[in-house]
Amino acid sequence: MKIKKLYKKAEKLQKTIVFPEAEFSERTLNAIKIIAKKKIAKPILIGDESGLILRDKSLIGFQIINPKTFEHFDKIVKCLYSKRKDKGMTMEEAKQLALDPYYFGTLLVEEGYADGMVAGAEASTANTVRPALQIIKAKKKGAPVNSCFFIYGKNKFLKNKSLIIADCGVLPNPNADELAQIASDSVGTFKALGLGKPKVAFLSFSTKGSAKHESVEKVQMAYEKFKKSGVCADGELQFDSAMVPSVAKHKAPQSAIEGDANILIFPDLNSGNICYKAIQYIGGLNAVGPILQGLNKPINDLSRGCSVMDIVTITAITALQAENNK
Repeated sequence: MKIKKLYKKAEKLQKTIVFPEAEFSERTLNAIKIIAKKKIAKPILIGDESGLILRDKSLIGFQIINPKTFEHFDKIVKCLYSKRKDKGMTMEEAKQLALDPYYFGTLLVEEGYADGMVAGAEASTANTVRPALQIIKAKKKGAPVNSCFFIYGKNKFLKNKSLIIADCGVLPNPNADELAQIASDSVGTFKALGLGKPKVAFLSFSTKGSAKHESVEKVQMAYEKFKKSGVCADGELQFDSAMVPSVAKHKAPQSAIEGDANILIFPDLNSGNICYKAIQYIGGLNAVGPILQGLNKPINDLSRGCSVMDIVTITAITALQAENNK
């Protein structure tokens, strides 16, 4: 998929996206300028307006919100207090925590002042995920919030094909039910991005019973649960059986995806995280994420190694997720 097509889809929606790291992230500021110029979304910058404009006069005209002077701050605090009072949070503690840019940005999304949030260029995944779990919460009670990466670019192997791979950023060791849910959420993301017909591969170090191990059995169970959805899928498959048609003919001749998977479900976070970084740095492809899945509203994370254009791309994805969640 040409990335410009993704930007054009987001441009038509004109969603409002909040950036809690605007005040202390040069990469985020540079991305915000591109987002505004390309009209991919309407950015909200969190920070001190006078300080930001003094630093960069090109920010004049951007919507900048300072938590300390926000006219609806009391409403934001009440929202946080209502979400966390059962966990022992006091109103005074809520006031203090609401000043944190990550919590404040998440609260803006929850209260409808923004359609989504993008963060993580300057902090670990926990800084983004924790407020999202506490405030936005999961779509389905008991269902895992998870993540995926959007892989795109051009190399000899992938050509112009785009992938969704999951979970590479949140769940360390998902069980069979959770793997099936990750696959379902990843199909939703795939469709929201308009990437075509989903073909899901549940990955393992075994193809169709070539090896025996409890981790292989977990992947087999996850596939059995997921295939009831009717989405084209197969498992358990090794990476080459899922991605190389000539290998699939030999190792998995009956496979419905015929070595042409575009959604890869990893058995655990170790394998997923290692693979996405290898794809990115050795394969020379773009890996954008972690894109959080399973939340009521889109809050998205970034790798601290992200580029300016990664931030631009995940903003477009956040806009598409917001529309898909309606």
